[in-house]
Amino acid sequence: MDILKLIETEILLQNNTPVSEFEDLSPTNVHYLIYDTYSENSPVNIQKVIDNETLDKVPLFRIAEDLLKIIEREKFLKLTPIGALPKKVVLELYEKKYLADFLIEGGIYKLNREENCIFIVSTKIVMDLAGITKKVHGKLTLTKKGTTFLKPENRQKFFESFMSIFADKYNWGYHDGYPSKPIGQFGWTFTIYLLGKYGHELQPDNFYAEKYLRAFPHFLAYFNPNSRSVNNQFCSCYTVRSFDRFLEWFGLVEIQVEGNKFIAKDQKIKSTEILTKIFNIDL
Repeated sequence: MDILKLIETEILLQNNTPVSEFEDLSPTNVHYLIYDTYSENSPVNIQKVIDNETLDKVPLFRIAEDLLKIIEREKFLKLTPIGALPKKVVLELYEKKYLADFLIEGGIYKLNREENCIFIVSTKIVMDLAGITKKVHGKLTLTKKGTTFLKPENRQKFFESFMSIFADKYNWGYHDGYPSKPIGQFGWTFTIYLLGKYGHELQPDNFYAEKYLRAFPHFLAYFNPNSRSVNNQFCSCYTVRSFDRFLEWFGLVEIQVEGNKFIAKDQKIKSTEILTKIFNIDL
């Protein structure tokens, strides 16, 4: 065997050697997981067929569908001077309680404007980023792409477009007060992989935070060591972004909290039945 063949063999072995920091995934697996998520070579990718019963259980997507239908019904929505949805539309989107905001439910905020409900704000932003809606002269209308998503046969395409933009383009750190770095969002499929491996049992949120931090330790440097423990800060940031404002919104996890969610320190997390109906996870 010549020297080039030896080098190629060594590189191949290194690229396919399990890495403990990534739950024994190989460097090749990790590359696909993070940088080519929707490839069939990735350990995590979207199922080719997702049935309507499953899509019905994705809360944030149901809100997106309702917004799409409201715009179709009204022809356009006249936005407020700051570009927000009108109050009556916000109330209509919230009233079905696909999701409930604990600040609103607890009476801390009143549902009198869009910005008081983070998941409605997020839905509107993602719809715009996905090219499903557009703003023209203070009015919110559907694009041609958005109109095609009104057809029942395009429901899965609508979901895939909405979810991929939320996961990859929408800023998960929007209005949360944590560092602006993509903590939780970068390598989000690693969290999906972890859920596929461990999510069948209740686990504390720091169980996943510690495994994510082991894979991406550089994120710890962005937290202020002069306040509470940097590890606690990191865990809180990762949990809010990954579980409270992504996976729970998409119906992929159940979160158990003792007492008031606003002051709760410990959360326990378990995957739902729809995790593997939406994602193909190669463990």
